Amino acid sequence: MKVYNFSAGPSALPVPVLEKAQKEMLNYGSAGMSVMEMSHRSKAFLEIIQAAESGIRELMNIPSNYKVLFLQGGASAQFSMIPMNLYKKRKADFVNTGQWSKKAIEEAGRYGTVNVVASSADKTFNYIPELDASKFDKDADFFHFTMNNTIYGTRFTTLPESGSVPLVTDMSSSILSETYDVSKFGLIYAGAQKNIGPAGLVIVIIREDLVGNTLEGTPVMFDYKIHVENESMYNTPPTFGIYMAGLVFDWLKAEYGGISGIQKYNEEKAALLYDYLDESKMFSGTVEKKDRSLMNVPFVTGNEDIDKKFIDEAKKAGFVNLAGHRSVGGMRASIYNAMPMEGVKALVDFMKAFEKNN
Repeated sequence: MKVYNFSAGPSALPVPVLEKAQKEMLNYGSAGMSVMEMSHRSKAFLEIIQAAESGIRELMNIPSNYKVLFLQGGASAQFSMIPMNLYKKRKADFVNTGQWSKKAIEEAGRYGTVNVVASSADKTFNYIPELDASKFDKDADFFHFTMNNTIYGTRFTTLPESGSVPLVTDMSSSILSETYDVSKFGLIYAGAQKNIGPAGLVIVIIREDLVGNTLEGTPVMFDYKIHVENESMYNTPPTFGIYMAGLVFDWLKAEYGGISGIQKYNEEKAALLYDYLDESKMFSGTVEKKDRSLMNVPFVTGNEDIDKKFIDEAKKAGFVNLAGHRSVGGMRASIYNAMPMEGVKALVDFMKAFEKNN
């Protein structure tokens, strides 16, 4: 039975992408071998990585003075790479909106001074805090925030106004889901395993002037300049992940005409689920309405036993990975780009039936 997979990551992939990968699994094009077997220096793979870069550049309208890197180590490695590469005065501003921003703050603090300008920890990160520009450090090397908070289901709907200080964002769970102006950022990074492809790949989009300023003692593998100069091929890149990312980029263009098309679809999917949560007598959303994520929807019944019963019965009915993160409990439906509207409709129908019967 093919289930509806609401996992926060690794998450569902588009069925047409999986089918194309299946078809090419044993023989990619005229290569006579799988992508997983071919040399990353081969003509066939060079065409794959170049097409993937071209695909994301077109989708996100990435300006020519930005480099696109296909790296490894996930978003977590970027928590270290960013201060190692962007620190000059060794100080940065951060907004604390959950577990991933906390980890980024801790790691940046190992290399310099961190100024936490705002936090939503007081309410278990169920909202995006208001930002007071008077608390920003005009001499900071960068201003870091997490665009969409996977665990808590919040998102930034407006960008921080950081002036000449480069904006840096973890876009792991919202990249390609809605339109962003890349030119507003100094650096964007995103683990692939939510909206781009299988785990093991991280994409970095970095403005050229931020490359080449590494701290003394930075490992070669953590130097953006090395990866820029070698076009993401300093070492063997995650070849299959890059191939799959390219297929996802092609699917987004073919199926939705690009990011604006999938954004509209995502807004409709999210509205369907949030509208039900707002009218339900049993289930309720946990996030302040103005900050609700389009990608991750946490909800609770207010009774842990009923939550557990719901998760168990949902799994038997083919709705899997609905348990909330261990740090917050309850339920969470991650409805990334690959989750079809019919999956959300089916979940809402199941929730209605469960509410009626309980």
